[in-house]
Amino acid sequence: MIQKLFSYIIPIKIFKKKSERSKIIEITWANGELVLDSENTNYSYGSLQRILRYGLRNIGYDVIVKMDHILLLGVAGGSVIKTLVDEIEYKGKITGVEIDSDMIQIANQYFNLDQIKQLEIIIDDAFEFVLKTKNKYDLIIIDIFEDIKMPNFLFESFFSERICFLLENNGFVLFNTMILDEAHNVRNQKYISEINAELFTSKMLPRVEVHNELIIIEKVA
Repeated sequence: MIQKLFSYIIPIKIFKKKSERSKIIEITWANGELVLDSENTNYSYGSLQRILRYGLRNIGYDVIVKMDHILLLGVAGGSVIKTLVDEIEYKGKITGVEIDSDMIQIANQYFNLDQIKQLEIIIDDAFEFVLKTKNKYDLIIIDIFEDIKMPNFLFESFFSERICFLLENNGFVLFNTMILDEAHNVRNQKYISEINAELFTSKMLPRVEVHNELIIIEKVA
């Protein structure tokens, strides 16, 4: 409790670990809440939770609460899961895919992710999982970073087409991206231009928390 109170004055780091996949993982008390960070960016809670919450609000809490199955690619500490369960009061199934088992162990220990009964965690590469899954989803949240970098496969047309194929009618994709230079702007514009406008609507929510841009895709029934 003392650490939590002092964190309003200065961030207090309480855990640090080297991970084979994520390099450095840190748990810090900041402004009265626990946050999970990599070496150079926020991974869960803090600003990331605000970013994805903004995207979910844009889709509509009233829409999300009626969904049956949500897929999360990139779990980290699970802040968006907490938003879904605690704030939106979503009762359906959540499947979380995370490549880093160390990250899930930390999420269970510090953020009680393993106590969420409707959540199934799968340790797998997101690309491989998307190819293998036989399910369809009402919402697919893509939040995959390697520190401040995003894997190239996320923006390849094959992957985006497969993601869109996995959507139920009237389903949504919420894709969190990072914009650090003009090349990233061009990358996102190209990504949007390749979405089939006859089957899907798409929009961008730019400059969320300065460097993030959210892409929202909806499958038209």
